[in-house]
Amino acid sequence: MGIDPGTQVMGYGILRVLDNKPSMMAMGVMKLNKYGDHYIKLAKIYSRIIGLIEEFLPDELAIEAPFFGKNVQSMLKLGRAQGVAMAAAISRDIPIFEYAPLKIKMSITGNGRAAKEQVAYMLQKTLHIPDENMLVELDATDGLAAALCHFYQSDISTGDTKYRDWKDFAIRNPEKVKK
Repeated sequence: MGIDPGTQVMGYGILRVLDNKPSMMAMGVMKLNKYGDHYIKLAKIYSRIIGLIEEFLPDELAIEAPFFGKNVQSMLKLGRAQGVAMAAAISRDIPIFEYAPLKIKMSITGNGRAAKEQVAYMLQKTLHIPDENMLVELDATDGLAAALCHFYQSDISTGDTKYRDWKDFAIRNPEKVKK
């Protein structure tokens, strides 16, 4: 399961991996901007993550790490949202893996500075997601990207748990690269 934490919109994506091939089970967003109180938002995030865990029974949680911005208050709120999502996973004994936004984008597109739209496009092509299943909210694909990034980083077929970057993954997995 992948999470793109946020206090206005939280994105999530769930992957199924069969025979070392990932496919999308679900992705979506939780819109939190209708709640004025920050603590209510945190409670809603916790509740939703628990619900997703109970519905999909994920083995691991990949979550986007907060990036350093200029607005300290936004960083604190984002960190709290991330912490609550992590606490939900911890409460169900689910291992957590954090990835920087640049790492996620690099693993999906080969470019750490890729636009959210590029990430969504590559996810759609890689996971064979029909147009009608793509959501307008790019936070959903960001959550799914965190999950796929984690899959790439922990690919069990190679016996290796880490890739340096997308190029390293492509070199070690030529059968997964389409030209």
